[in-house]
Amino acid sequence: MVHSISLPPGVYGGPEVGQLFCNQLDWDAHPYFQTIRGLQVSAHFFVRRDGSLWQFVSCDDRAWHAGASSYRGRDNCNDDSIGVELEGLEGDSFTPAQYRALADLVAAVAQHYPLADVAGHEHIAPGRKMDPGPGFQWEMLAPCLAALAVRAPRTSKI
Repeated sequence: MVHSISLPPGVYGGPEVGQLFCNQLDWDAHPYFQTIRGLQVSAHFFVRRDGSLWQFVSCDDRAWHAGASSYRGRDNCNDDSIGVELEGLEGDSFTPAQYRALADLVAAVAQHYPLADVAGHEHIAPGRKMDPGPGFQWEMLAPCLAALAVRAPRTSKI
């Protein structure tokens, strides 16, 4: 499951996303944080703008990234998906380094787990979530997905 996040929105490179995923965010450090105060969310992986990859949750454990969700006839996507957050804003563009890191990560995950689909948060929670959004170029991931025989979202252009 591909997501996007930055904290505060549009600010990159800081420790805040990691702090949020580890329940250590200082809610008073920025006015925006008051709007998400108490949010409990996690992801398996976080890909920075420079392509560096951080892991927060083992792929063998559930992370809380999908929320209320359904995809290809299955509800509760947290139960059987791996969440990857890309540093960025929903609808904005992502860096070539992020696409390379994501493709490498998808290939590595596919070596250890039965991977059939890669989808965005917008595809598993339509109307509720919009990330990674129209700025995410699914065609950049297409060669990797094709090589692995992994399906892209039905609504993508690939």
